[in-house]
Amino acid sequence: MKKILISGGNSKFAKELLNVNDKFEILALPRNKMDVTDLHSISNAISIHKPDYFIHTAALSRPMILHKERPDISISSNIIGTANCTIACMEHSTKLIYISTDFVYEGTIGNYKETDPVLPVNGYAWSKLGGECSVKLYENSLIIRTAMVENPYPHEKAFVDVRKSLIEYKEAARLTLELLDQSGTINLGGESDTIYNHVKSIKEDIGKISRNDITDLDIAIDSSMDTNKLKRILNDKSI
Repeated sequence: MKKILISGGNSKFAKELLNVNDKFEILALPRNKMDVTDLHSISNAISIHKPDYFIHTAALSRPMILHKERPDISISSNIIGTANCTIACMEHSTKLIYISTDFVYEGTIGNYKETDPVLPVNGYAWSKLGGECSVKLYENSLIIRTAMVENPYPHEKAFVDVRKSLIEYKEAARLTLELLDQSGTINLGGESDTIYNHVKSIKEDIGKISRNDITDLDIAIDSSMDTNKLKRILNDKSI
């Protein structure tokens, strides 16, 4: 049985990977067991557990304003942390899977392909793209750009004028485990729609909010993704 080591073991996505798994030995380590800001900590964990795959889920995401107010923390966690994971995986010839975000796209016209230019609109997105840069230098890697949504949805309102290709955590986790042997970059998401319409299907009483209601954070209008590459891979695997 192949083994997976996951960073950010307490994250929602790491927990979903554990929940949907039925064919791998998975070890999800929290920060006190493997700190991605410490290269030695990562390298030591890989030496001990000898994983076939390293899924890097550890990241600073919310509150997103923190990336603007404390860029030093954002850089340490998301850029340097990802670079450390990449270097450690290089040292041990371990396959690296990096969970990135659709926010790296410019977010103006939507339907972005993996090969389209990137231009983040906020600090969080820049930090995730910074992480991608290091991963791209390691051939034995995969970058997954995704836009995950929680079910049940934790907020009272959703954007009526922001489009994304949302996918629920559970489904994103299931598909990620099917993509481990892929390489390059893959968009992982659902159909393009407004966040409000997506959420309406899982929370009927969801309220409405507009981009114009948010003044302290840049939010892309349409960062929806072209997922044809994903569909071709899944079709070939006959999932």
